[in-house]
Amino acid sequence: MTASPTDDTSVAATAPGDVVDPAPRPHATAEEVEAARKDTKLAQVLYHDWEAETYDDKWSISYDERCIDYAKGRFDAVAGDLPLPYERALELGCGTGFFLLNLMQGGVAKTGSVTDLSPGMVKVALRNAEHLGLEVDGRVADAERIPYDDNTFDLVVGHAVLHHIPDVEQSLREVLRVLKPGGRFVFAGEPSTVGNFYARWLGRATWEATTTVTKLPFLADWRRPQEELDESSRAAALEAVVDIHTFDPTDLENMAKSAGGTEVRAITEEFAAALLGWPVRTFEAAVPPEKLGWGWAKFAFGGFKTLSWVDEKVLKHIVPRNFFYNVMITGVKPEAKK
Repeated sequence: MTASPTDDTSVAATAPGDVVDPAPRPHATAEEVEAARKDTKLAQVLYHDWEAETYDDKWSISYDERCIDYAKGRFDAVAGDLPLPYERALELGCGTGFFLLNLMQGGVAKTGSVTDLSPGMVKVALRNAEHLGLEVDGRVADAERIPYDDNTFDLVVGHAVLHHIPDVEQSLREVLRVLKPGGRFVFAGEPSTVGNFYARWLGRATWEATTTVTKLPFLADWRRPQEELDESSRAAALEAVVDIHTFDPTDLENMAKSAGGTEVRAITEEFAAALLGWPVRTFEAAVPPEKLGWGWAKFAFGGFKTLSWVDEKVLKHIVPRNFFYNVMITGVKPEAKK
């Protein structure tokens, strides 16, 4: 039976004990934002609850062949050619379920569980799973204290989650605890330290240029309402609090090994693709969506795919791995000693 939210204000819990998860809080006040500056976990909840209902649109996330291929491609790139499917998988920091749900559709896992600190994200992830007919349960949960028993999962995955967690090594210990012996973890979409520097700079520059130019009278219809821009700026203020880590690939490997993982390896991707991707995404967030039609979507996706090919076939052989934007890491829980 697929788990799903029971109403618009709370997330149905499917874990033992029928614990009722907290309700989403989609509209943070200025006072809450100020308080969140000193409390990163509060910031995580407020920011991701704010983003939950529009997150898939913002990042062009879908649950069709395009994103199935992308998710499975990331998994295969770091984990290699493995016997599939895994019986039960967990997504840590699931967001709207992008990674796990598309991996399940791609044949990586039969059943799944999703967790996130944000009630809004868990709600949307479960709703997406229900619409797709996937067998998934979910819980609002802190990644540093995963609410599942030891040796529960065959696979743990996450996408763009580790950089939000205050104590990453503690979270990886928890991941290894809930994995069965021989089980694997795969995390993708983590920002490298060098990549994050140029990506953020490009994003800020694009936002400033777009919101400034669209003040001109003849470009007024390319400008989002000021209320929406102000809300985006408020979210950006929270984003500066929730994005708390960047990673050197070697340091992340050492962290996973220290947590107890074996067969650990990290790889990186997206250098030229990130130089295009960040301005494109920022521009899309700054202008009314109806102004961007099929031609724009074709340019954005086609450009990203072309530059990803250049990264894979050419640049990864000559550019140091820590210059690429995305870090992916995998590892295995050691088999039990006999």
